[in-house]
Amino acid sequence: MKALVCHSYGNSENLVLENVDELIAEPGKVVIDVYAASLNFPDTLQIQGKYQFQPPMPFTPGSEVGGIIRAIGEGVTGLQVGDRVMATPSIGGMAEQVIAVPSAVRKIPDNMDFKTAAGFAMVYTTSYHALKQRAQLKAGETLLVLGASGGVGMAAVELGKLMGARVIAAASSDEKLAFVKHAAPDELLNYGDGELKEKVKALTHEKGADIIYDPVGGDLFDQATRCINWNGRILIVGFTSGRIPEYKANLALLKGASMVGVFLGRFRKEEPELYEENFAELLDFYRNGRLRPIVTQTFAMEDYVAAFSVFTERRVMGKVVLEIRKED
Repeated sequence: MKALVCHSYGNSENLVLENVDELIAEPGKVVIDVYAASLNFPDTLQIQGKYQFQPPMPFTPGSEVGGIIRAIGEGVTGLQVGDRVMATPSIGGMAEQVIAVPSAVRKIPDNMDFKTAAGFAMVYTTSYHALKQRAQLKAGETLLVLGASGGVGMAAVELGKLMGARVIAAASSDEKLAFVKHAAPDELLNYGDGELKEKVKALTHEKGADIIYDPVGGDLFDQATRCINWNGRILIVGFTSGRIPEYKANLALLKGASMVGVFLGRFRKEEPELYEENFAELLDFYRNGRLRPIVTQTFAMEDYVAAFSVFTERRVMGKVVLEIRKED
């Protein structure tokens, strides 16, 4: 089978598309024929050796897939060969086959295709956990989403609206904001001119946002700490800007504000029942048409360099996937 393999740290040009041995379903695991594999910002960090968790060399990147179960190992229950599934295997997804444990595999709704399945789990579970458990968002609160055109950003805009918030979607260009309109935010804000603070205050009658969802970090975080409402919560989701910012304690004091970390992997480990509850609710939202994820860019497996460049050049809008197999 074909797989993208990382033999040395670097940019996506260092990856090699090569033939490797087909996978065997070990006890307690399943093998999935991959139809689509999602790309996420952490994938770009992992192949550069900059992520919090680095697998041993060589490895195949890819933490999200959509496909069909090919084989089932001894002791696996609740899944069958031929099931249409989404999976979060942590590693190995950018290949024609991947191994996953059953807890990382879910049957997908009949109305969900494999490309959508590949890009659903991480962005929606991250954003739902952020807004529901970490921010404890209440209907009527104002939610400011930075980097709103990216995968987690779009999910946060959708979920914020669904949960009853007034949503301000913010991005760095008018092109990205035009895309974000698909999620029907209440307000659009272009921070490309560096005037985030003043624009947020203008949209909130000088009060600031109640919740700020920040997957960007860097200079935007610095401004965000100055346009948050009393009792506001700043959600730390990631640092796509490349700079991890620092929070000045006097700003938290003056605003009665909280900086709240969002780490999906640790949440899943520490509170698995809540994680599963969130996931079940999200799949129900999709079945009922209340979530409408958009896969904006699809690349052939051979075009992996171009796919990764969407992230490294900060051109992401929605979800980016590699099409590993054609869906019937």
